[in-house]
Amino acid sequence: MSSRAHRSARHGRRSRRGVRIPVIAGAVATVVALGAAWAGTQALRSPGTPTASSGASAEVRSESELAPGTVFVPPADPSSAPATPSASAPAPASPAAARSSAGTSPSPAGSKPAAAAAAPAAKPKPAASTPKTTAKTAFTPGYDSAADGQQALDAALRAAAADGKQVLLDFGANWCGNCKAADKVFGQSATNVLLNDSYHLVKIDIGSQNSANFSILRKYSTGGGSYKMPVLIVLSPPGTVRTDTHQTGNPALTADGLGSFLRQWS
Repeated sequence: MSSRAHRSARHGRRSRRGVRIPVIAGAVATVVALGAAWAGTQALRSPGTPTASSGASAEVRSESELAPGTVFVPPADPSSAPATPSASAPAPASPAAARSSAGTSPSPAGSKPAAAAAAPAAKPKPAASTPKTTAKTAFTPGYDSAADGQQALDAALRAAAADGKQVLLDFGANWCGNCKAADKVFGQSATNVLLNDSYHLVKIDIGSQNSANFSILRKYSTGGGSYKMPVLIVLSPPGTVRTDTHQTGNPALTADGLGSFLRQWS
């Protein structure tokens, strides 16, 4: 009797173990399935699929990989540019104004013709050209990151329109070694004489990520991307670009190289 009881007890324990084994196997399968789902989610967010944060880090990496003495200028956003009407197309004149300016307004019937034609107007004397000033001004090295680049440029263009000098735009950064080398040459007596004789120099900082100064650079040197500093751009008195070293490459940043450059475009 006792032996049958022992056998039944052992059979019950085996049955309970048989029930626990499938339950444990099911739990393990569930954990494996959850791990596979998590791995699939991570695969969807792999580095090959850029997100907002990964795009920003890619831009930082691209800037950090630039060659020494260069700066990355993002291209202009066309959607942010305001639509400006063209100033070249004059407004159509009214018919009455056209007849008046052309001298074709009809005279009333029976009116007497003019006795004598009006005397021709005296020709205006040509205005005397304003001589270029040659007063030497002290050269200030470096770039003022707090200065208003557009305001300085406007003042230089007004002065150029008055005295006929060229405008030299110098885009650079205080941390740029090439810019420091150019400043050293610009500060030398012989080069400073060339600057004062023929140019209004405007130094504009682009090393502090100033978006307003980037806009000025893109206006006169189109494109965007990587710029090797300093970027030297010569403008005529009306404000048209004569040369741009972003396109042509910088001259040698020596007294001979910059001197030749200044004499060529003066």
